Amino acid sequence: MSFMKGALNRQTLSWAFYDWANSAFATTIMAGFFPIFFKQYWSAGADVTLSTFRLGLANSAASLLIAIIAPLLGAIADRSARKKHFLGFFASLGILLTAGLFLVDQGNWPFAIALYVGASLGFLGGNIFYDSLLTGIARDSELDRVSALGFALGYLGGGVLFALNVAMTLKPEWFGLSDAGEAVRWSFLTVAAWWALFALPLFRNVPEPATSERTSAGQAIRQGVRQLRETFRNIRSMRVIATFLVAYWLYIDGVDTIIVMAVDYGMALGFAPESLIVALLLTQFIGFPAALVFGHLGARFGPKTGIYIALAVYLGVTLWGAYLESEAQFYVLAAVIGLVQGGIQSLSRSLYARLIPADKAAEFFGFYGLLGKFAAIMGPALVGTVSYLSGSPRLAILSIAILFIAGGLVLSRVDVEAGQRFAKQI
Repeated sequence: MSFMKGALNRQTLSWAFYDWANSAFATTIMAGFFPIFFKQYWSAGADVTLSTFRLGLANSAASLLIAIIAPLLGAIADRSARKKHFLGFFASLGILLTAGLFLVDQGNWPFAIALYVGASLGFLGGNIFYDSLLTGIARDSELDRVSALGFALGYLGGGVLFALNVAMTLKPEWFGLSDAGEAVRWSFLTVAAWWALFALPLFRNVPEPATSERTSAGQAIRQGVRQLRETFRNIRSMRVIATFLVAYWLYIDGVDTIIVMAVDYGMALGFAPESLIVALLLTQFIGFPAALVFGHLGARFGPKTGIYIALAVYLGVTLWGAYLESEAQFYVLAAVIGLVQGGIQSLSRSLYARLIPADKAAEFFGFYGLLGKFAAIMGPALVGTVSYLSGSPRLAILSIAILFIAGGLVLSRVDVEAGQRFAKQI
């Protein structure tokens, strides 16, 4: 941990612990229990394809809504110096609606969908303002380490609670629960409590970034709309930022595609669901130290170099994944993904933070979030098309390599030093 020493203080730790807090929603709710419980409990008796359709619409609705409003909300927050207020609103929304999932009766899928969409909106919207606070608590030389610390704690925190929740479902009697269904419902409450508790240090210890003037809510809205229009007018001159966002969209599409397709791919190969859950936990816990290592790599050799290393590993993952034969190999592949998943995410965030004007961080992270929400659109479509045309899921997984190669090529055209100079002028 010596390489983190310069970046560690109360503010940075408090900021990073929000990642520890809300990652429980991403692991236990989004990736873990909600999809399974939605099919087996809230959509009990419905056709499997219908429940999948409903869940897909829910995820799309939350992502599309936040993608539409994110840049505007960011611009308003920049003008009003209320990033923490917006973060508090979205976090509270996510926490309350996550807890509300405990109350949804069997078969009441519309209520479950409504709460899930609202909670996802709270999770995704809060991340925009959480990310934007990074530029206010870390110097340029610390951005990579601090960003990596957030992702590292996110992997560890999300993994710890998910492991507890899995234990609750496998051995409900240990926790005084009647069955796995009751354990899943109580897991929703544990996520809400975990999120609320570990978000508190940020609101207590992280200062609101200063602005030249504080305005009323009405003035902030008008100025935010004006700022967003100005950014759109000047976007052509922000060539470095635009080039990075294109590169990011390409390679993070590949990363997210592997995340969302890995379990389905493992099941298609005949691997047991329990083994896939173990692999998911393995990725989480390896992601903790690995993200810290990538923060060190980014600080020493530059974030682009670290991203290139991660892309090379991901390229190897797609090649190797096409030839998987056993669950043991799947575990090894999950471990390798854990080595780079947090690293590529954290270094992308810190590199982007270097390229944007600090006084417009929330707005620009709104655009960053928008690209993140539209990620995993092209990748799954590519995988599905190749699978349909070739009849081979292995060849379909191999096609993801195109996204990593294209993203790396576009990233090579990003002039970081020129981008930093430009960010200080606008």
